[in-house]
Amino acid sequence: MRKLIVAASVALAMMAGVAHAQERNLRIAFDVPYEPFEYKDENGELTGFEVELAEAMCEEMNANCEFVIQAWDGMIPGLLARKFDLIMSSMSITPERAERVLFSEPYYNTPGGWFGPESFNTDVTDMAAMEGMTVGVQRGTTMDTFVTEKMGGVVTIKRYTTADDMVLDLEGQRLDVVFVDYPVGEQTVLSKDGFKEVGEPVKLGQGVGVAMRKRDEDLAQEVNEALATLKEDGTYDTIMEKYFAYDIKM
Repeated sequence: MRKLIVAASVALAMMAGVAHAQERNLRIAFDVPYEPFEYKDENGELTGFEVELAEAMCEEMNANCEFVIQAWDGMIPGLLARKFDLIMSSMSITPERAERVLFSEPYYNTPGGWFGPESFNTDVTDMAAMEGMTVGVQRGTTMDTFVTEKMGGVVTIKRYTTADDMVLDLEGQRLDVVFVDYPVGEQTVLSKDGFKEVGEPVKLGQGVGVAMRKRDEDLAQEVNEALATLKEDGTYDTIMEKYFAYDIKM
């Protein structure tokens, strides 16, 4: 009997050790505020489309996740410095970024949008008409890259750490127009009186993915499998419909 008890105890200890070894602790970085993707509600709690999707993803992966707030321009450096393990903050997949980080499969794609005051009547695709104007973008985004490549030398480009700061300057008439992720423009610009969409949406990049360190291939596979499950079982659609009036899936 004593041998049986000892054997059972050893087996339980081994099972506990395996469970402990399989337990995954992850830190996920978000740029806040970036409504409706990630922001703090009236109670100071972190919420938004990507925050809720990350919570569901972590549950599917059976992972303990800690959420970290990180300014956008420090995202990739912070990931590479091991300050966190994943970036889940509307990071568009681009060839330049893919040289430094490993991306999951894209989990959404929204265009960039042009927004300005109701008095703005200029064609944003007409470089002669746009000459000398001041355009706001968030630093280091695909919108920043687009404006720099297409309009550099024609317009004055003002770069901001947060979308909120950019909108404040738009309200203060220190910008003529802004180019931001379309849902962000809807939430932060169109929600205010006196502003409108001033150009056609522009599709940018290959979609948005979760970014990880290059060597974390196993983690990327787990992330891809979890996101695929959330799309298949309807969880993704439930979260998406809470924040968007249109389909943003890839």
